[in-house]
Amino acid sequence: MANPLVIKLNAAQREELEELRDHALKPHLREKAAALLKIADGQSGLQVGLHGLLRRRDADTIYRWVKRYLEEGVAGLAVREGRGRKAAFSPTLSDSAARSNGAVASGQT
Repeated sequence: MANPLVIKLNAAQREELEELRDHALKPHLREKAAALLKIADGQSGLQVGLHGLLRRRDADTIYRWVKRYLEEGVAGLAVREGRGRKAAFSPTLSDSAARSNGAVASGQT
């Protein structure tokens, strides 16, 4: 059986995570901080994923959050650039203006 996941926080790290959990503007940061604090208090990733948060999370997701926190600190909890669904098109003013003039359809730019 694998070793249980353990996070040892000093007072400053705990205070930083509690501040993030209670006052972060982005909900995903509050959720991740709450999960990390629960792991530090002795709960397993599976327990936190199933019953410790507002929504269920896969235990592997919790473990990824812990790994990134241990490697990068609080900065590792932010959503990284390039995540999520990519735009199907770029609605810029110049593109829409060109479309309305028919330049894109005729091959002119």
